[in-house]
Amino acid sequence: MKTRHLFLSLLLCIGGGSFAAQSPVGFGDARLLNDGWLFQLADDSAAVGTTYNDSRWQHVRLPHDWGVTQPMSPDCGSCQGYLPGGIGWYRRHLTVSSGDLADSKRLYIYFEGVYNRSSVYLNGQLLGYRPSGFASFLYDLTPHLRAGEDNVLAVRVDHSRQNDSRWYTGSGIYRPVWLVSAPATHFALWGTSWKVKSLNEKKAVVEVKVEDPPLTLPCREGAYTVAVEILDAEGKVVATKRSSLPSMTGGVGGGSFTISNPHLWSLSSPYLYKVRARLLAGGQEIDRSEVPMGLRTLEFSPDKGFALNGQWMKVKGVCIHDDAGTLGTAVPADVWKRRLQTLKSLGVNAIRMSHNPHLPAFYSLCDTLGLLVMDEASDEWEFPKRKWLKGWNQGTPGFEGTYDYFEEWIDRDVADMVRRDRCHPSIFLWSIGNEVDYPNDPYTHPILDGGTADFTQPMYGGYKPGQPNAERIGIIAQRLSRIVREIDDSRAVTGALAGVVMSNQTAYPEAVDVVGYNYTESRYQEDHQRYPQRVIYGSENRHDLAAWKAVRDNEHIFGQFLWTGIDYLGESGAWPARGSEAGLLDLAGNVKPNGYYRASLWSETPVCYIGTTPNGFGGRNGRRGGRQRQFVSSYAPALWNYDEGQSVRVVCYTNGTSAQLFLNGQPIGGEPTRDDATGILYWDVNYQAGTLSCRADNGATSAITTCGRPYALRATIDKPVLSRPDEVAHVTIEVIDEDGNLVSLADNDISCMVQGPARILGLENGDVRDTSLRSTRHLRAHGGRLLAYLTPGRQAAPSGQFSPFSAFGADQPSGDDSSTTVRLRFTSPLLQSAELEVNVSSIPN
Repeated sequence: MKTRHLFLSLLLCIGGGSFAAQSPVGFGDARLLNDGWLFQLADDSAAVGTTYNDSRWQHVRLPHDWGVTQPMSPDCGSCQGYLPGGIGWYRRHLTVSSGDLADSKRLYIYFEGVYNRSSVYLNGQLLGYRPSGFASFLYDLTPHLRAGEDNVLAVRVDHSRQNDSRWYTGSGIYRPVWLVSAPATHFALWGTSWKVKSLNEKKAVVEVKVEDPPLTLPCREGAYTVAVEILDAEGKVVATKRSSLPSMTGGVGGGSFTISNPHLWSLSSPYLYKVRARLLAGGQEIDRSEVPMGLRTLEFSPDKGFALNGQWMKVKGVCIHDDAGTLGTAVPADVWKRRLQTLKSLGVNAIRMSHNPHLPAFYSLCDTLGLLVMDEASDEWEFPKRKWLKGWNQGTPGFEGTYDYFEEWIDRDVADMVRRDRCHPSIFLWSIGNEVDYPNDPYTHPILDGGTADFTQPMYGGYKPGQPNAERIGIIAQRLSRIVREIDDSRAVTGALAGVVMSNQTAYPEAVDVVGYNYTESRYQEDHQRYPQRVIYGSENRHDLAAWKAVRDNEHIFGQFLWTGIDYLGESGAWPARGSEAGLLDLAGNVKPNGYYRASLWSETPVCYIGTTPNGFGGRNGRRGGRQRQFVSSYAPALWNYDEGQSVRVVCYTNGTSAQLFLNGQPIGGEPTRDDATGILYWDVNYQAGTLSCRADNGATSAITTCGRPYALRATIDKPVLSRPDEVAHVTIEVIDEDGNLVSLADNDISCMVQGPARILGLENGDVRDTSLRSTRHLRAHGGRLLAYLTPGRQAAPSGQFSPFSAFGADQPSGDDSSTTVRLRFTSPLLQSAELEVNVSSIPN
């Protein structure tokens, strides 16, 4: 099998487009290097060599998560969703010309994230080691490249400690990789930054800093100039300044800029400017850096909470992890965009990056969509947390984790998070850690024995003198907070505290600017009185109404972050369960009933949703009917299929005051008002087939119809054209009855076939209990639905024939398929099939 090579000559024209206009590293010209990689799930130290035979290795396209493609097993840890880790190798062949290696040029490789403990080699030479699986990092290829020869980039990924996280992390090069070409003298990595100094309707004053290039050529004083421009959303220059650099070591370009009649960045109008820095030598541009900028003010008060642009508000946030079900952690930006848009439609206005820096494109989406972001550094500090290493709740928990490299790397990891992400206006909080203070896991303190004003009874097993003293938490928090503020003092520093009572005995709460309370709403009032200068919010919270009321009804509590916004892999219960069902959305991105319930509490637009639950065990006189009538569910599905005459509770989630219910067009059950004790209004009715509809007094409506038996498949796609190599379309396949109604109880097995230059990245049904192999070409529906992720790609199917195989397999070498129309066919036994077409615009091989 012939290996694809990368030719750097002629502006590095390899498969898929020109250099990016905006470099992710803040200097040079960058292009994605996601194609042409080879992979082997095995450890072989000889793989660093240029003459190593990799002809039998698997062809893959990055981002790539090998973990999610492996069979799930009850012998694996529940924390990782019963998926294995291991050690894998990647190889990439490169060819460069002598012109590419001239003294005035540098070539770099930039990894957005590799999980984890990665070692990167070029032609057998170690470029660097990065243990963190969430950090982004850059290596200089130039010293080890050989012109006119086959250069081999090799990456060893060691996830043999497969249960090193409490949730699924993925394994491999699971984020994009970039090749960066730059002059020898160029701007620093992530070296351009900005902050708002003052802002009102008439004028904004912004400070821009441009760090000097780390590499220099011999030059006379004043030979280099930094020109900084601020551009509005239309590309018009609204402010500019130039400064000469008398020295290329340690100086800073930029300065103070005034913008007249500024556009503000807000949740409803996320207006983005651009800061452009140009490095000039002899009047000619030799390097450029561009970063987004949003003009907004952030204010925190211990009594009034949080204000964006001077407007006091409640933060309605959700926590999320990195994965997207079947895709693992190799999640394209288009998938995140759809998920974020759905969350925002429910009233969500903030995202907590749990519990690590996320995909860089994710932050850009939050910038453009208008979502606040709490960026978070880590889940473990110097000691590991207990995890189930085999199964769930079996045997003795183990201590696989990332603690072994904490002391050596945490300062750099925190600094890199802030430097990389600081130009995103969506970020309003820097979190230095999550639940590192969980009592007796591992830190302890005498306060845990109780008998003080804080406790009247021992908890968490009491004080354990043999374990680390909690005072260490405060010392580390002071250190990490100082690192953050040295880089960016324009945002608040926070931490998510799991053991507030214990941490109150340490320097931790005072080390940060804003104190996050995880599941500790009961202390909001007491600690507000005891620590009147402390800014408090819910950094992690349950979905119950009481937790929200603790925010809604207390002015000094500025918001909460629900655990979680989206179902995720890992942190699973007993087998079979590949993940957690704690989200407002399921693994396929569908809104769950509790998502609509949350919309009724948070959304500023009219909301009305009806769902149903049975009263008793069947029939209007069910034995448990009396007790069941006291139950009002926030998880009621949109289902109207019961036994004739059966007593059914119909619940309505609405932000209106009252609503009216109709059964087959006739009013039924009166007009109850919304109960503030539950946030829900409801009716008890006797089932009759047909259509159940509801109209709230805010004008919003909802309806559900009795469905028949599965009859056919229906397929829809959210994009008629795919125009980028990394673009993803969402194809929704539904099981419908003869009248076209969704059969929400259906679980038919659905097969997918593709004809044309596209492939399916994966199938997802949203069911966390479905542990079947996710990379196959068929999957059962769940709730009557199935989601297919479609992306441009090449396949070797004979002309005019459908081929299901290449659509689901690994990447194959590119061919010359000139077709631009893709046909999709979905089939299921005994059901009518569905077909649709999508156009793929011309994408270079």
